Amino acid sequence: MLTGAASHTGRVVAVAAREGHHFSKTPSPGIRLLKGLGVAGDAHRGETVKHRSRVRRDPTQPNLRQVHLIHTELFDELHEKGFTVRPADLGENVTTAGIDLLALPTGTRLCLGMSAIVEVTGLRNPCVQIDDFQKGLMAATLERDGEGNLIRKAGIMSIVISEGDVRPGDVIRIELPPQPHQPLQPV
Repeated sequence: MLTGAASHTGRVVAVAAREGHHFSKTPSPGIRLLKGLGVAGDAHRGETVKHRSRVRRDPTQPNLRQVHLIHTELFDELHEKGFTVRPADLGENVTTAGIDLLALPTGTRLCLGMSAIVEVTGLRNPCVQIDDFQKGLMAATLERDGEGNLIRKAGIMSIVISEGDVRPGDVIRIELPPQPHQPLQPV
């Protein structure tokens, strides 16, 4: 787990958004995060769920998946396994470097750029669409720890707490929630 993470920083490698429900997003020179909604111009923007499978189950659920973040280190790992994955390919809005996103506790706040803040709500639960993108990729984003617990590596989900613009090269500051920390669960 993170120690001293309140002073730890990372950086934004890439940003992306896309209207309409598509697996991959469109890389952009910048995105605008809207408080309580998500990314301006993105299909998953809104106060209530926008992922089609979740809308079918209950369209009134709060949208805990407004902003999707993936660590670029995952792309390096996937490359070593023979996959070619670039920022925005897996549908993330923000690609990061220098932060172990999967080790963050629920409720962590990530300060992106000058004013945007997102609060981490949980892990992305990869779906079979990843295999439609590249056969075998879903299995490559999953593994088991020594106790047999499933590890989901396809990024984290968050909600927008404070709006602002986010661009590649922006610094990311981590603000941990009060103890006790709760590990991330799929949302």
